[in-house]
Amino acid sequence: MKLKGKVALITGSGSGFGRATAVLFAKEGAKVVVVDKNQDAAGETVDIIKRGGGEAISVKADVTNANDCEAMIKAAVDAFGKLDILHNNAGIAQVITPLADIDEQTWDRLLNVNLKSVFLCSKAAIPVLKKQGGVIINTSSIGAVRARPGAGAYAVAKAGVTHLTRILAIELAPLKIRVNSISPVYSETPLGMDLLPDHMKKDMEATRKAFLSTIPIGRMAVPEDIANAALFLAMDDSSMITGIDLPVDGGRGI
Repeated sequence: MKLKGKVALITGSGSGFGRATAVLFAKEGAKVVVVDKNQDAAGETVDIIKRGGGEAISVKADVTNANDCEAMIKAAVDAFGKLDILHNNAGIAQVITPLADIDEQTWDRLLNVNLKSVFLCSKAAIPVLKKQGGVIINTSSIGAVRARPGAGAYAVAKAGVTHLTRILAIELAPLKIRVNSISPVYSETPLGMDLLPDHMKKDMEATRKAFLSTIPIGRMAVPEDIANAALFLAMDDSSMITGIDLPVDGGRGI
C-alpha cells in the first residue's frame, strides 16, 4: 500500500475528482477525511470507502470560511491524530460566459471558491503538517495554461492556484512540506457539466466532439486519471518533487 499510515484530507470529495481520489487513497492505505459542503455526498463517499475495507470520516465545510477550514483540520487530528496530506480539490465551474458579461458577484464567488479556499485551507493545515512534514496538492486546471473563450473568471482563479502552489512550495520547503498542483482537462463530472450552457447540454454529442477536437490524445479526462496523478504526488516516491503543476490533459496544454 502506497499510503499506508498516512492521513489525508480531501476537499470537494463528495463527487467527481475528489471522490475518486478519496477512494483510491483509502485503497492505498490512507485514513481519509472526506470534506464537502454537501454532507450527504460526503457520507456516500465514506460509505464507498468503508465497503472497500478502508477508514474514513466525513466533514461538512465551506472552504471559503476560515473557521470551517480550521474546524475540518481539527476534525482530522481529533479522529486520526495527525494530518499528512491536504488535497485542495473543492471548486465550482463557470458557465461559459464572455468576461464582459460576468457580474461582480459571480466573479467574486469563482475567485473565493477556486482560489481563496486554497489559501485558507493551506493556512489552517500548515501548523499540523509541519509537525512531521507533509504534502499539499492543489487542483488547478489546464484552463490556467491554455485560454478558452467564456471561462475567464474560472481560468484566472486557477492560474492563481498554480502560482500560489509555487509560492507555497518555496516557502514551505524548509518545513518539509511539498506543494504541487494538478491541471486536468475537461471531464464530464458534475462540475464539468455545470460549465455548459443549456444549448450545449441539449446536444452532448456535438459538445463532446468540440471538446475532443482540442485534446490530442483523443479522449476527455475521467476522475481516475486525476486520482492517479494525486496519488503519485502524495506518495513518498515523489519526495523530490515540489512546486510543479502536473498537466493531466491529454496534450491539450501543448
